[in-house]
Amino acid sequence: MMADAFHPPPSAADSGHGPDGAGFLRAHEAWKGNNVFFLQGRLIFGPDSRSLLLTLLLIIGPVAVFCIFVARKLINDFQHHLGILIMVIVLVLTLSVLIFLLLVSARDPGIVPRSTHPPDEISQDEGHDSRIKEVMINEIPVRVKYCGTCMLFRPPRSSHCSICDNCVERFDHHCPWVGQCIGLRNYRSFLMFVFSATLLCIYIFSFCWVYIARIMDDKHVSVWRALIKSPASIVLIIYSFLSVWFVGGLTVFHLYLISTNQTTYENFRYRYDGQDNPFNKGVLGNFKEVFFSPIPPSRNNFRAKIPKEPQFPSRRMNGGFAGQDGSLKEFVNVDREIYINYRTEHGGGSISESERVSKVNLPYEPQISHLMEDGIMTSRTSEALASTETEMNPTGDSAKEDSINSSGHSTNVRITDGGFENDRALIVLHRNFEG
Repeated sequence: MMADAFHPPPSAADSGHGPDGAGFLRAHEAWKGNNVFFLQGRLIFGPDSRSLLLTLLLIIGPVAVFCIFVARKLINDFQHHLGILIMVIVLVLTLSVLIFLLLVSARDPGIVPRSTHPPDEISQDEGHDSRIKEVMINEIPVRVKYCGTCMLFRPPRSSHCSICDNCVERFDHHCPWVGQCIGLRNYRSFLMFVFSATLLCIYIFSFCWVYIARIMDDKHVSVWRALIKSPASIVLIIYSFLSVWFVGGLTVFHLYLISTNQTTYENFRYRYDGQDNPFNKGVLGNFKEVFFSPIPPSRNNFRAKIPKEPQFPSRRMNGGFAGQDGSLKEFVNVDREIYINYRTEHGGGSISESERVSKVNLPYEPQISHLMEDGIMTSRTSEALASTETEMNPTGDSAKEDSINSSGHSTNVRITDGGFENDRALIVLHRNFEG
């Protein structure tokens, strides 16, 4: 008789008693993208948000050096206390750069909400391409593609970011310096960020030379000796000169893109050269669209309360396995740690099929074959995980027969070294389905 299924004890997170009430959680807690949230969903960053620390260091560090070694010494060199403006202006420019950086990196760039199921027009016929369709924009046909991850047809000019794992409206690019996608809702802030950073670099570069000129006049020395007397100015001049080519080049490039109403993605991948751009409204109309049109509200409420998906323990049905919806997808409910510990206690490898089923609620080999036929588990998945058996069974024991059962009688039960390969695949498949 088959033993009852083994189920790990429920965790506190599964008990349904959280800060938001039983059976509910915030939308950002169940978010399927790779984003990182702060302040309970009020701020959304990309998965590479740690790069912001480097960006902040590259901004604040040079400004601090400039204020201490250059601006502070120029305060008293101008009449009517105008020298204090040198310090004030650099601080205002720095603050504006940091504000625009926060608006770019911590705002929803225009994420398209995922669908819960594919649209009806997706054909199951492999010979018919139903994943691309055309829509008319300004009497020009534009192709839109189906996103298998988000299960929807992307809006025009949208693309799926492989880093954030989201479809983003008017996708421009994913910027590693801000750790966020640049799209419909934060493109204006991104442009203002690189533009204000360009002004900051030019300002620091210029006043470093003003300070060098002051040293030359006061000390009556050449420019080279003046530079030697202010090594901080040398570093800042080189740093700001190199930086202005980067952020200034970005500014000029994006001004060109705005004038032609293109995104970076479109410019590098599609190129409207020689073709009509259905989104082009003329130079003035394009600039008006970017700088003066209202920013649309986010299509996602990351702080909304949503019901938890009920999780019922798997149960056996007619020798098979069934989940909460009656399908065979949730045929495993096993705690991997306990399972691996159990195998380790038994020599680190082989477990008989009867033990595998009774202890960890996994199917026999014939049932695994049936699951593979149904498309739930593939041989490719099984082969990809085969190396894990070596970790659990380093001695490489071959399959053999165990002729003694618990009561001391011969049973001729097969011992499988490859069983863990299948067990591991089933565990991974179940956890992927649950996640």
